[in-house]
Parts: sequence; C-alpha cells; structure tokens
Amino acid sequence: MPNKERRNKNAGSRIRQQSDRGPRKAHSVKELLGRAVPTFTRLSEQANRQRTWQGWLEERLSPELRPRLSGVVERNDTLVVFAESAAWSARLRYALAELEDELRARNPEITRISVRVMPRT
Repeated sequence: MPNKERRNKNAGSRIRQQSDRGPRKAHSVKELLGRAVPTFTRLSEQANRQRTWQGWLEERLSPELRPRLSGVVERNDTLVVFAESAAWSARLRYALAELEDELRARNPEITRISVRVMPRT
C-alpha cells in the first residue's frame, strides 16, 4: 500500500480555517453606523465650527473679499483661512490683521492666524 503524500505546509490553509467557524452574521447598516458615532459626531462638530467661522468672517470682511474666502479651519490653536488665490490671500491677510482683536475676543484659544491659498473647485 502506497504512503500518503506529505504536504510541505503543516498548518492548514487560512481560508479553510476561517470558513470552519461557520457563516458570519450579517450586520445591518444601522448597527455599523452606530459603532462609528464618535467619528461622525467629531466630523459634524468640526463642519459646524467651520460654517460658524465662515459666516462670522463674511459678516466682518469687505464685500469684495467675501466671495474670495474659500474656507476656514480651526486647527489646535491656529485659525487657518483659505483664499482663492495668492493675490487675494495677501489682501485677506491685511484684513484679518485688523480683525485680530475681535478674533481673539471671540475665541481666546486661538494664538495664530494663518492664510493659505485653496482655489475653489
């Protein structure tokens, strides 16, 4: 009687081991989203702060600068303001220098104001 062929790999296949556990229970979308609530909460709070800052700045900027403002992000102790182009970012930087006292009165945690270029898409 011939001997059995020995496999080179003594351990079983990973795929076979996972399927041996039995069928997996399907998760509902509601259950999956329920697990991610802290992430969505943090993102929605961040988006709300951005909209609030955008509206606050648009109220105080000159009419020619308002449409050139492409975004506002609060990062740690820095308020990052985005302008459409480099030319508008220079003008925005001067306008924000005049509003600096009001900005810090609104949120004392902000220690720096940064202006960057981010064209609208």
